[in-house]
Amino acid sequence: MGEWKKTGCVLCAQNCGLQVEVENNRIVKVRGDKENPRSRGYVCRKGMNIAFHQHHDDRLTHPLKRTDRGFQRISWDQAIDEIGARLKEILDKNGPRSYAYMGGGGQGCHFEAAFGVTLMKALGSRYYYNAIGQELTGQFWAHGRATGKQYKYTIPDEHRCDMFVGIGWNGMVSHQMPRAPLFLREFSRDPEKLLVVIDPRKTETAELADIHLAIKPGTDALLTRAMIAIVIDEGWTDDDYIRDHVSGYDAIKGWFAGFDARAAVEFCELDYGQVREVCRQLRTRRACYHPDLGVYMNRHSTLISYLEIVLFAITGNFCVPGGNVIPGTVMPIVGHSDERDEKTWRTQATGYPAIAGVFPPNVMPEEIMSGRPDRLRAVMCTQCNPLRSFADTAAYEEAFSQLELLVVCEVAMTETARMAHYVLPARSGYESWDATFFAWTWPDIYFQMRRPVVEPEGECLELGEIHTRIADRMGIIPEIPESLFTAAKENRLKFGAELMNFGKANPAALKAMPFIVAKTLGKEMGSGNLASLWAMLMVAPGSFKKCAVRAGFSKGPLIGEEIFKAVMEQPGGLWIGKSDPDDNFADLSTDDKKVNVHIPEMKEWLSEIEIERERRGLEHDAEYPLILSSGRHMPYNANTIMRNPAWNEGKRACTCIMHPSDAEGLGLRDGEIVSVTTKAGTVAVELEVTERTRNGYVMIPHGFGLEYGGDTYGANANRLTKSTHRDRLAGTPFHRHIPCRVEKLGEGA
Repeated sequence: MGEWKKTGCVLCAQNCGLQVEVENNRIVKVRGDKENPRSRGYVCRKGMNIAFHQHHDDRLTHPLKRTDRGFQRISWDQAIDEIGARLKEILDKNGPRSYAYMGGGGQGCHFEAAFGVTLMKALGSRYYYNAIGQELTGQFWAHGRATGKQYKYTIPDEHRCDMFVGIGWNGMVSHQMPRAPLFLREFSRDPEKLLVVIDPRKTETAELADIHLAIKPGTDALLTRAMIAIVIDEGWTDDDYIRDHVSGYDAIKGWFAGFDARAAVEFCELDYGQVREVCRQLRTRRACYHPDLGVYMNRHSTLISYLEIVLFAITGNFCVPGGNVIPGTVMPIVGHSDERDEKTWRTQATGYPAIAGVFPPNVMPEEIMSGRPDRLRAVMCTQCNPLRSFADTAAYEEAFSQLELLVVCEVAMTETARMAHYVLPARSGYESWDATFFAWTWPDIYFQMRRPVVEPEGECLELGEIHTRIADRMGIIPEIPESLFTAAKENRLKFGAELMNFGKANPAALKAMPFIVAKTLGKEMGSGNLASLWAMLMVAPGSFKKCAVRAGFSKGPLIGEEIFKAVMEQPGGLWIGKSDPDDNFADLSTDDKKVNVHIPEMKEWLSEIEIERERRGLEHDAEYPLILSSGRHMPYNANTIMRNPAWNEGKRACTCIMHPSDAEGLGLRDGEIVSVTTKAGTVAVELEVTERTRNGYVMIPHGFGLEYGGDTYGANANRLTKSTHRDRLAGTPFHRHIPCRVEKLGEGA
């Protein structure tokens, strides 16, 4: 019998609590942790299969260098020396804009980002590319203008609402909120509550809905504009709420005046009476909304995020219990970047600004291949696999082949790692102290510091340690006094006092603080991540400390130490804070503490959202008569971090789903291999004929096309996506609306 240990899932952003049985340094059994305060024993099949993530033949164990004879094993000292020297050479010759950091967290290990961003800034760069920029930056931008800061985004207060609106979200399989399937089933059975789903197809979630608005693909902006117009025309605005809590409404009200909502709704292929009833219910109920990739990766993405804020604000459902609320956090998962500030960096070739501190991965290939003297030349890529995870695989392959230095820090030998000049082995989420900072609950704030449950094999290091060694080699870390090392050996509070004195005497050293803490306290704790947690809690802002006091911690100068001890005593996670449930408006960062709905940049864009212009924008090219939604959520995909396909053995895991009427018209049969072609490329994939989709709308899941054991498993959906097919403001890709054609394999070649 092995030993049971508490941990958490690292395969999606919900990070459900797990218990794992470890025997001979291997995870042999998994079950949900019933004592976890957030997931309460719930776990999906992905979490039940985390052993396939941890143990497989592609695990990296030693540093590797690409040579003419293939990858050769080298020592850590050689790897760090050569990478540091090469980075310095590139930066000295081409300047700091030649370097970019990509990754930093993934779904389960966020502590690395502090080290990676610190190294990036120390090198003079601001080019941070992250998966958040592939999905969420339009949402963050719109919230930033409405709430005052881009990290003050909102989530649905699902436990206090009596109307829940899912928009482009199939929570029954994609989750994106705690215990989503259980919540949705319970909510849908309550006769006093109303579940509304806006989605082109009848998803597993739509099947539970009281009202399913089966919208025409790509018309979400038109529908949302129509719904706002209906609310205004019918007099369903919450005028008292607007007076007390909304600014800018008078400036935008005219944007919706005279809009033909009925015609717009009919163009969206919906029943006007049903849409009107949804609008009425928004005003009479406690309503919240949950958008997902059906919005974030669709036409007019950023504009839709803005319009959703307007719709729920003018009906009185923003920053109130049961509405959409700003969650509390231990640490925000993003920063704030105002593109109106001339100090905010933009990409050189494509002109995209940082949003929430990150740049869109869609533009990186163009930035590398621009031919400009200040183009990207060196990339540090961690915890992400852009050759499978991001749009336009072909563009990434070409671009990465032109880099002067590509360093990949990873758990596995991924497709991206195979193109690297250096591959550095990282500890997995089950071999290191680590955590995430996803804020999916309100008012309670959850945190779990996972601890190692298995020992690393080979020479794997925590990712933060890898960044620290590179920083040390490049002379970024200042000389550390012996008193800090001595204090770290004695006790944390003495160390904190010494560290504070050192920072006061050496203000410039603060820029390298994560590295200093890792080299001193981290050395004694055996983990730079664990030491960083302690340091973070000790200097936590007053707003978080107030939340911690509401959760039962003692008010005073030692609250950080008290919280740290509690975290260490509860490996299964705990409620670490509580936002004020009666005053979410206090969490706004706008000057007047009101929700700002007047965003001038949206006026011209909104004027484009009218029927005839949308009709032209949605016209099908005869060469590509179908619409592809790339990235279908299923129980069988987990991005690209499940390398061994054995976890899906016996499952029909990677198919292109098509409506029976389309299949009949094209002479295609269920189970045959077909070719799917877009302007970006062609893939071969098994066809699944099902009424799970609608006429003219086909879907392929993400996370496949992985190379394992010399074979390729499933179709790489990103072979079909163009990186230039993207949102005009945020650069997020239009994965949910790609013109395509489907043919018998071999036809049309």
